[in-house]
Amino acid sequence: MSNRYAVILAAGQGTRMKSKLYKVLHPVCGKPMVQHVIDHVRSLNIDEIVTVVGHGAEKVKSEIGEVSQYVLQEEQLGTAHAVMQSKDMLAGKEGTTIVVCGDTPLIKGETMEALFQHHEKTGAKATILTAQAEDPTGYGRVMRNEQGLVEKIVEHKDATEEERRITEINTGTYCFDNKSLFEALENVGNNNVQGEYYLPDVIEILKEQGETVSAFVTQSFDETLGVNDRVALSEAERIMRRRINEGHMRNGVTLIDPANTYIASDVQIGSDTVIYPGTVVSGRTTIGTDCVIGPNSEISHCEIGSKTTIRQSSAFDSKIGSEVNIGPYAHIRPQSQIDDEAKIGNFVEIKKAVIGKGSKASHLSYIGDAEVGQDVNIGCGSITVNYDGKNKHLTKIEDGAFIGCNSNLVAPVTVGKGAYVAAGSTITEDVPGEGLGIARARQVNKEDYVGKLNLKK
Repeated sequence: MSNRYAVILAAGQGTRMKSKLYKVLHPVCGKPMVQHVIDHVRSLNIDEIVTVVGHGAEKVKSEIGEVSQYVLQEEQLGTAHAVMQSKDMLAGKEGTTIVVCGDTPLIKGETMEALFQHHEKTGAKATILTAQAEDPTGYGRVMRNEQGLVEKIVEHKDATEEERRITEINTGTYCFDNKSLFEALENVGNNNVQGEYYLPDVIEILKEQGETVSAFVTQSFDETLGVNDRVALSEAERIMRRRINEGHMRNGVTLIDPANTYIASDVQIGSDTVIYPGTVVSGRTTIGTDCVIGPNSEISHCEIGSKTTIRQSSAFDSKIGSEVNIGPYAHIRPQSQIDDEAKIGNFVEIKKAVIGKGSKASHLSYIGDAEVGQDVNIGCGSITVNYDGKNKHLTKIEDGAFIGCNSNLVAPVTVGKGAYVAAGSTITEDVPGEGLGIARARQVNKEDYVGKLNLKK
């Protein structure tokens, strides 16, 4: 196998998106378009990746990171001009280069690999990734000779009526012999209405030199979708979401209503887990086996064990164990850890807290900046008072403690192992293990109080 290189075209601003966000950074199923492309390219045996950046260069580089080298296209003068910016890094090297646009997030790594293999097998100097389109209007048509090799690409506006009946179209993704690519780029002109340098002109140059140009037809036209506006972005989202959801279902996950279930591309889900409608699972979330998620739950960047239920609740950047029961209407905020067999009930908010194995906060509580041990019961309406207006403070509740309803634990404070806090208390001092903390006014009854009020009337 020869050396392999990749050039990712990601310099365009995308004016048709009508957005402050640069086009290739618009997300599809929770990940920027260009990141999808990079991830697919990285799944191949690629020696060097070069990303051509322009508008929003620093943000694009920040998103992609160190997996790619970068070159800057200061003026957007066409696709051939963009590829030419990588000359200093790639020109003269032996091998094969794939050129792919950063706004084509649906092209699979398997399709790119098949394109590489077809190119290397045919010995062509260039290979075009093509597709069969039901409606090829607007696309360049691929003209083949009797041997099936490419004769030329005809743009729609220049095609005859007979040529327009051809349904094989140019997708804009190519494999080239690397040395031949950069030699041909030197001869690309800009004698056209836009005054730009177009990469398809390389095909014509190679043909004029008597070189072989082949084409590889992808089985899915959907893969070739280029995103240039919000309508196409929505279509890409729909196609990828269907692809992701079908993959999970084939791996043993039950999606009650796939059309109304939103799962990001990097999410991992174990078999026999059930996802109900209206659920959004994003980031690098992992969910174990035999879980129940939803309906109408939002999970992002979480690690969730097996046999856990999360109903109508939200969880972010947290670790949730096995056989945990969360919801409905619970909110697990970042940096929380919910250990096995814990219960977080309705209208309970957990923030930057550890909830030990078997502990329960069943209703209407706020547990923030806290370390809660095992088998702790936190009564309805209890609060860890963690903020003094300037700093956050830690509350510790040790194993087996019982916190009565409507209690305030004013941090920093510790409730010892097996201790009790009486309902309605505001605890400002540590409660010793096995002790009882009571901090509330003594009840006083005023007899015949209502009658006296009536007399005043």
